[in-house]
Amino acid sequence: MRSRILAIIRKETREVLRDPIYLALAIVVPVVITSLLGLGFVLDVKNLPVAFYDQDRSPLSREYIYSFTNSEYFRLVGFAQDLTEVDRMLQTGRVRAVVVIPPDFSRKLHGGKRVPVQVLVDGSFASRALIVSGYVAAIDAQFNAQLLSGYLAQHGMVTANMAPVSVQGRVWYNPSLETKNSIVPGFLVIMLMFYPSLLASLVIVREKERGTIFNFYCSPVARWEVVAGKAVPYIGLAVIDYFLLFALSLYAFKVEFTGSFLVLTAAALLYITCCIGLGLVISVLCRTQIAAMLITFVSLMTPSMLFSGMITPIASMDPSAQMISRVIPASYFMGMARGIFLKGLGFTFYISDFAALSVFAAVVYAIAITGFRKRLG
Repeated sequence: MRSRILAIIRKETREVLRDPIYLALAIVVPVVITSLLGLGFVLDVKNLPVAFYDQDRSPLSREYIYSFTNSEYFRLVGFAQDLTEVDRMLQTGRVRAVVVIPPDFSRKLHGGKRVPVQVLVDGSFASRALIVSGYVAAIDAQFNAQLLSGYLAQHGMVTANMAPVSVQGRVWYNPSLETKNSIVPGFLVIMLMFYPSLLASLVIVREKERGTIFNFYCSPVARWEVVAGKAVPYIGLAVIDYFLLFALSLYAFKVEFTGSFLVLTAAALLYITCCIGLGLVISVLCRTQIAAMLITFVSLMTPSMLFSGMITPIASMDPSAQMISRVIPASYFMGMARGIFLKGLGFTFYISDFAALSVFAAVVYAIAITGFRKRLG
């Protein structure tokens, strides 16, 4: 039995090593894609181009403008001369927000009156528009606090009690609030889902197209031995991918890692085993490599991106979407990867996730063996 499995493993390993395209797809492509996504998929909203239509042109209005340009969130592009230019700047995408300061800005403030300031935000990217609105509200609140403090000091009043409740926020696990610390580990999960599954989905169907599958039909090798022998080389390739992607996360993107490398590696190995099993199930059921690739993309890549918690937390999804996430192995490993990377959580915290992935692996390999048995029959 052992010799038969080893023979299949050696055969499959030679097939992979003889084909540079498969090696590139297995090792180089995931690293390149992760590098590109890590550099381009940035959710941090900084240096937003902003313009001002200052109709007051007073020292106080300039101070208000400075409160925007002095932050890292906005970058001054210029000043509009009229509303037509304001419309043109927003329409062409030259700026993402325009602050319109009314002509009586300083007079009303010095008179103790409220002043409405208009902020026009480009809403073509809804999430960014919400973030811009939050930035504007925060800067406006800070400017109001400075005005109030100056007024109280000018009238000899105590300023210490002007804000009886003071909030001092602290962000745990990602103090810098850099999205790379959560996005890059997420890409590691997605890459280990898609590319190993894609390669595994071509393993058996390739034998069908070439006609070499009949060698297995006529041999005394057992069905589970075929599945095991086909899976092991690709699990090994995927583990190499894991080490490369992990090193890329730490040394190229400087992602925080506070947990146990052994726990993360154990979770990754179990997760990779599940992904290879999914690919084998697709390979057993398909007749052509094109169909296997399309099904892999539609049934594995897309749900993993949308329902694993990669971008949107699972808790924020609809109940139906949460149910879908429960049958996707990426959703379990996503929480484990981010928790181990950023929070340093150990094995005991993820016992249920390890158990879920183990059950998932057992199910998919049972389906692969059963499906291969039907083809033999």
